[in-house]
Amino acid sequence: MVKRIAREDAEIVPLPGRVWHSYFGPRDGTSDRVSLGVSVYPPGSTPAGHVHAAEEETIYCAAGHGRIVTPDATAEVWPGVVVHVPPGTFHATEADGPDPLELICIFTPPVISGSYEKGKGAT
Repeated sequence: MVKRIAREDAEIVPLPGRVWHSYFGPRDGTSDRVSLGVSVYPPGSTPAGHVHAAEEETIYCAAGHGRIVTPDATAEVWPGVVVHVPPGTFHATEADGPDPLELICIFTPPVISGSYEKGKGAT
């Protein structure tokens, strides 16, 4: 069955330095194999990085400018750019502004929103 989800219908999860719009994943019963959401970073935001121990993350930049920073590389992002982050890779996001940085993030296996933030354990 096809399911349509508009941004106003996505679950909003405030996270350090950004707002996560959780469109679908195992929590809502849509998929048990993948989760998708949009991270919106205000201009100048540079939250601490994190690791997804078991999940790979594919990031598509929909708006704004910034970078994904890992210990080994820095990937500049602007609309139309895709970045792949393998499982177990520490990464942080920096938003350059002047507009918000909007990143569409796809996780497989799915991730539980915010479970990877410092002090909450890693998934």
